[in-house]
Amino acid sequence: MTKLVTAITGVAALLIVGTALGVATATESYKATLTVKAEVPAPIAPAKAGGNFSATVTEKKGATDTIRWTLTFRRLSGKAVAAHIHKAAAGVPGPVVLTLCSPCRNGQNGRQAIPDELADALEAGANGYYVNVHTVKNAGGEIRGQLKHLAG
Repeated sequence: MTKLVTAITGVAALLIVGTALGVATATESYKATLTVKAEVPAPIAPAKAGGNFSATVTEKKGATDTIRWTLTFRRLSGKAVAAHIHKAAAGVPGPVVLTLCSPCRNGQNGRQAIPDELADALEAGANGYYVNVHTVKNAGGEIRGQLKHLAG
């Protein structure tokens, strides 16, 4: 019994020290609705192609930031060869800031480390970033959606 009390006391002490040292965790959520109409330049794709993206970014002070994401899509012109997060406002193409998958499958999810600068930038202005899915027929992107910051 004494060993159990000592172990519990030790765990409690670690939690108190971690809190006192400012070990903080912040979680932000994002989503995007992907459509053919949002893609720039306009793709040659089925009009009803579309998809959804959701993500949670976890920032830990003094540790690696991570993103957990889920991507779904439907009625594409062919197999999804890649999906990315790009930096640009609506109606403008922009550079890739994060590769999500290559190739991709419907319903795919992932978890990966991201730079602290990207986590901060998404939190400050998610609508300046978009997610798109690429196919062979539409190498520049077939469906796209601007990120929306949901909650912190």
